[in-house]
Amino acid sequence: MFGYVTICEAELKVKDFKKYKAYYCGLCRVLKERYGVVGQMTLTYDMTFAVLLLTSLYESSPEMQFHRCKVHPIKKQPMLHNEITQYAADMNILLTYYHLEDDWQDERKIGGYLGKSLLCSSAKKIMQKYPRQSKAIQEELKNLAVKEKDESTNLDEVAGCFGRLMEEIFVYKQDQWEEHLRSIGFFLGKFIYIMDAYDDLDDDLEKGCYNPLKALSQTQDYESTVQNILCMMIAECSAAFEKLPCIIDVDILRNILYDGVWNRYQQIQKRKLEGRKKDD
Repeated sequence: MFGYVTICEAELKVKDFKKYKAYYCGLCRVLKERYGVVGQMTLTYDMTFAVLLLTSLYESSPEMQFHRCKVHPIKKQPMLHNEITQYAADMNILLTYYHLEDDWQDERKIGGYLGKSLLCSSAKKIMQKYPRQSKAIQEELKNLAVKEKDESTNLDEVAGCFGRLMEEIFVYKQDQWEEHLRSIGFFLGKFIYIMDAYDDLDDDLEKGCYNPLKALSQTQDYESTVQNILCMMIAECSAAFEKLPCIIDVDILRNILYDGVWNRYQQIQKRKLEGRKKDD
């Protein structure tokens, strides 16, 4: 995942920001303890949102610990974690492993080979523990790779691959909340994929790389069209979220869904505005 699903710090209470940070640091700690420094490098804000959401929904009590780390070597930092944090860490490793494997199989990237080799043993154990999620991640990343290789311009179809992948990850348990969790994961996954394409468009055009927005970017209504698509994805995601009985940390979750997800979009808009000013 790409780090688009984060908080809007300016709109968050201090106590909620500290708690969010404790969940983020807790996930980082679990990744390091279970999978070493390589696992720690897979840390994302996106999966921190999953931890918060599932912890709130299932009312799973987190444990508070205090540890130092390389980023904070002097003062011990509060870190929250529970069994859902461990699940999120496992999903992070699985996503990274299959992504690196695709890099090696499709493009023979040496980094993909080395990375997947380091994670292979851990990934195989996770595959056995979570066969449903493992199968979905593997299949959808392969489907996505095929569509990208064919330079598909069907944005809904291409983004749907990542959406289906994410929906399986968000289904922590197949219970009465499965339908709503699938909707959250699916539309959030599509949002992440489209936002990443939007973020990378200029570089991809310059380098001649594939980007599903390339054809759309040549139209007059490109900016408004992309904005409308992103708004629809988050609207669907938020509508599904509001159907869940989440009470714990609901202010943090709503901050992320209604404000935080637009952080990178606003940064991109600022970058484009500054670029136009330089051209003038």
